[in-house]
Amino acid sequence: MEETTFLATYQPRLFKQIKKMIEHGHLAHAYLFEGDQGTGKHEASLWIAKRLFCEEPQAGNPCNHCMQCVRIDQGEHPNVRVVKPDGLTIKVEQIRQLQSEFTKSGFEQKLQCFIIQEADKMSVQAANSLLKFLEEPEGTFVAMLETNALGKILPTIQSRCQVLHFSPLSKDRLFERLQEIEIPLLTAKLLVQLTNSFEKAVEISTDEWFNDAKDSVNKWFQLLKNQSPNAYLFVQRKLVPKAKERSQQERLLQLLQLLYQQELKQGQLTDSNALEAILDAKKKLAANVSFQNVAEQLALRLLNKKYK
Repeated sequence: MEETTFLATYQPRLFKQIKKMIEHGHLAHAYLFEGDQGTGKHEASLWIAKRLFCEEPQAGNPCNHCMQCVRIDQGEHPNVRVVKPDGLTIKVEQIRQLQSEFTKSGFEQKLQCFIIQEADKMSVQAANSLLKFLEEPEGTFVAMLETNALGKILPTIQSRCQVLHFSPLSKDRLFERLQEIEIPLLTAKLLVQLTNSFEKAVEISTDEWFNDAKDSVNKWFQLLKNQSPNAYLFVQRKLVPKAKERSQQERLLQLLQLLYQQELKQGQLTDSNALEAILDAKKKLAANVSFQNVAEQLALRLLNKKYK
């Protein structure tokens, strides 16, 4: 999704703030964009870079068609550089190279931009080198550091940046983002109930245990919904072997609760007492009752419920 559309859709308030800063010439020399992955930090970095160099801005937005915008998109603009981790970290050599390139002559314009993705992954040496660069800048530049772990950024670097917080996506927006990357419909519906973090949602969606557990809970749910006695046997045969850890046991009950909530919302469930039974089961599990006992008792309670 193009940056202007993305930011206007997912970070409207912050986007207005950024546009106003540029329109009034109040850009700081360094920014720290903080927020979950997928909330628009990199889109904002690219938008600012394009807006500063765009030859034909339209309604305060970069045109995305001029040579300057295209070169930024292609990563070939001589005054815009993006630094990202080389392996697990951003190394001091990368920051030193950035500094060296910025001090060379022959730039097309005096203004320069650099973007550091996953800035929290800078090595100690890299962070200290960047700090010196921010303290003793050479020339005119706008620095944009992106992070989803603000606490891992040196306080001295934070103090030299204007920190902008990118809000977590609303459930509706998160659902849209998950659909954009082709997460299956049912999985996306479950994920937005489990987390409001795009990064965490994507991480969960690719977890082998989660996907296997999701399928198993859905089968259990169908057995319970159809009042099949096999729902009781399913606990020991399928669920108990799958959930050895407490966190996994909690997640299974949470998934079942979400399925029942969807049924209630869609009008397929006529008795909301089923949700009360699941909540009671979660309380028992928290009180250290064995998962097998909790799940079997829950199955017996739910087998007495009536559905349309």
